[in-house]
Amino acid sequence: MIRHDWTVEDILAVHDLPLLDLIGKANAVHRTHHDPNRVQKASLLSIKTGGCPENCAYCAQSAHHREVDLTRDRLMNPKVVVAMAARARQAGAERFCMGAAWRQVKDGPEFDAVLDMVRGVRELGMEACVTLGMLKPHQAERLAEAGLTAYNHNLDTSPEFYDQIITTRTYEDRLETLATVRAYGIDLCCGGIIGMGETMRDRAGMLRVLATMDPHPESVPINALVPVAGTPLANQPPIDPLELVRMVATTRVVMPTSTVRLSAGRSGLTREAQILCLVAGANSVFYGDTLLTTPNAGIGEDAELFTALAGIPSGLDAAGKKASAA
Repeated sequence: MIRHDWTVEDILAVHDLPLLDLIGKANAVHRTHHDPNRVQKASLLSIKTGGCPENCAYCAQSAHHREVDLTRDRLMNPKVVVAMAARARQAGAERFCMGAAWRQVKDGPEFDAVLDMVRGVRELGMEACVTLGMLKPHQAERLAEAGLTAYNHNLDTSPEFYDQIITTRTYEDRLETLATVRAYGIDLCCGGIIGMGETMRDRAGMLRVLATMDPHPESVPINALVPVAGTPLANQPPIDPLELVRMVATTRVVMPTSTVRLSAGRSGLTREAQILCLVAGANSVFYGDTLLTTPNAGIGEDAELFTALAGIPSGLDAAGKKASAA
């Protein structure tokens, strides 16, 4: 059953189940609505890096965090971006996500260039997703006309904890952008970050906002904070990987049909912890060495992960060696 009436208490009750019960419940929901052996690979590229006027406490790209060692770059050439998308597709990516460090979309040559990027990625047969900050209805309409698959605009955290993380944009601003995107038939890619000092209730509060949307967001990225030197959260301790497993599983239970994306922080997980997240309901990962400006699991490590997930060919043992005769 797809619910849209979740309360924070309902979600906390799910989140706080004994871990094996929670994973079992989430896996059952996952198998009802998704192919448990299908994990979508998405590639993420920063098409315009640094100099963002927002003051997000976790973000290396904020112009407010002057101690961050980050080179600012202009918007990339669309031809270069599409060529990189083609290489990502050859490496196995099905979805190409493009992020620009903007507060909001501005009409003009740069937005026109982003539209060219979207068209180019779609012509490759890939899904195209962008994150560009706030946007107006006519801009959402142009993105839809260009063939955009999804728009990423994360809530980050709960309404109650939000002003501890960012003060240059309100929670209502984010919700308005999401409503604008939805109005033009573009899929929503919207999730948040754990490990920023929030409480478990804050985590449930963020999920409540998403799970009471009708329909639910098509994609829900679950990120673990990757502390960046020079940002206000640079010294935040890492979360226990099982906290990420719980968050993924809870997300799957409350939003059964959404794609749950195992996003930032995956590079800090063992292969086994990542597999546990997939068992708990995650069914997409970002594929490539970086996520905008933070490290991601390497392609070689991911190759090992997907090999481990694959079936063992007949005649081979679990280590991939020829089985000895009985």
